[in-house]
Amino acid sequence: MSNHTRDIEKAVEICKEAGRLGLDYFRNRGALTIDSKGHQDWVTEADRNVELLIREKLEAEWPEDGIVGEEHAPTTSQSGFRWVIDPIDGTANFVAGIPTWCIVLAGVADGETKIGIIHDPNYDETFIATRGGGATLNGNPLNMNPDLEIQHGTVAIGFSNRVSNEDTVSSVAALLAHKSRFSRNASGAISLAYVAAGRFTGYFEPHMNAWDCLAGQLLIEEAGGKLEDQNADNMIADGGRVIAGAPKVFDTLVKIAETEWRG
Repeated sequence: MSNHTRDIEKAVEICKEAGRLGLDYFRNRGALTIDSKGHQDWVTEADRNVELLIREKLEAEWPEDGIVGEEHAPTTSQSGFRWVIDPIDGTANFVAGIPTWCIVLAGVADGETKIGIIHDPNYDETFIATRGGGATLNGNPLNMNPDLEIQHGTVAIGFSNRVSNEDTVSSVAALLAHKSRFSRNASGAISLAYVAAGRFTGYFEPHMNAWDCLAGQLLIEEAGGKLEDQNADNMIADGGRVIAGAPKVFDTLVKIAETEWRG
């Protein structure tokens, strides 16, 4: 057994506990303190406290592992394994009362994502992937349709204050020209999970942070989709572009990105 094997059931349990805390805050969000980190970029005490809960549980279970989170300073790994946390992906939705947000946890070692968990407490859906072990949704295997083409469904897109409006507009126009529908639900992690589940045919965004995308990318890879080859450690350090989808959709998304993204 690899030294980088972790008890996936324990990690899922931690995510579900974090989801319950997040739901408590969501149902009482009128009392939350909300701060702006930039255009369309919000943080609440729920984000901070949900991350603290996850950190506390991870440190108790695997004290030598490092932790990287969106809201708090990273801790150094003594084991070579790092956990990457987005306590609430989709904070803008959370603040607005839209039940499209989730808990995200990825486990990284040797430049690879080994574990990916996306837990959606609003719909009680838990997406899990382990490298080489497949992907599941609530225990049911996920296997992407290899025959899907871009015109057969919806491509999810993402944008942030790190992405130019022009790139987003031209990407949407290119999708429409390919007879694809498009969606933006303001949670990149849920969108990536939906690609793995076959609800979307693909996803692309010029820049994502590691806590938003590593878990979802592993889900798609283990469900039989395609994505760009990236080093997880580099993504943790700098973020990067994300392109992923059904096998026949992926190449088209890469071509659109190469043509339309100028930022």
